[in-house]
Amino acid sequence: MNSYKEITAKSETSPIQETNGISVHGLFELTKPRLSLLSVFTSSLGFLVHYPLNYELSVFLSLTIGTALAAGGAAALNQWMEKDEDSLMERTVKRPIPSHLVESEIALLFGVCLSSIGLTILWIGTNPWACSLTLLTLIVYLLIYTPLKKRSPYATEIGAISGALPPLIGWVAASGEPSTYGWILFGILFTWQLPHFMAIAWNFREDYKKGGFKLQDLGNPNGYHLARKSLVYSLLLTGFVFSPYFIDTSQPTPGLLYFISACILSAYLLLPSFRFLTSTDRNKSARKLFFVTIIYLPLLFAVLVIDRFI
Repeated sequence: MNSYKEITAKSETSPIQETNGISVHGLFELTKPRLSLLSVFTSSLGFLVHYPLNYELSVFLSLTIGTALAAGGAAALNQWMEKDEDSLMERTVKRPIPSHLVESEIALLFGVCLSSIGLTILWIGTNPWACSLTLLTLIVYLLIYTPLKKRSPYATEIGAISGALPPLIGWVAASGEPSTYGWILFGILFTWQLPHFMAIAWNFREDYKKGGFKLQDLGNPNGYHLARKSLVYSLLLTGFVFSPYFIDTSQPTPGLLYFISACILSAYLLLPSFRFLTSTDRNKSARKLFFVTIIYLPLLFAVLVIDRFI
């Protein structure tokens, strides 16, 4: 039985590498590599900013590999759960399952295997805290957030919980247990996700309606409530960014490099967040906010790590 749609030379997609009838490209795309890489990046950051630095390379490698596999498995399972909705939306119709690169049953098995292997690596190579928080991430993402997306616009906040756990996972992998600074990292990533995703939700609002998702429906058709909420979370994000200067974290206080960079980046984020609320062209301001959030996060985290070592 052929498990995958045959890809012809006339296909709009690039040539697909296949091994024994299995689309390697399709399986790779099931892992949502860019989102999985974000989880690896933020968990690594949580590990590296801990003081004193944990020099056990095996722990760090177990963290990155385990997180990558668990995140990829979660992405595959999410696409398996939403395959019908994905086939209705323009932005998702070319994903592996609706485009018939990967059969639904294969996607399910692939997701379960990746997640299980990732959790096993984290359990053996790091510590029970890191493994347990990763399992919690999968539970929140797959069993709460995914089904809630079609029922409530507040599913976004639930999804942000699972998205914000990786830096805390990295922190506990280094320290052995959660602590204040780890929760600050969680807060930064949690609040960053909301303006980032709300900008996406507004620009793809019609697509989400086709899929039956209520992520962008906050009771106001012109997006005012959505934009207001985005600004509120941007302000909360700014509070978390500067909180190490005001809260006892049992960690060294960030230095001048981080402070100056945080001031610049906060202004860089707050300005488009405010414009998203006040602009008459909300589509344009949402796109601007989206690109700003993409630039903001890696710069902030990179400075945080660099500041720790100088």
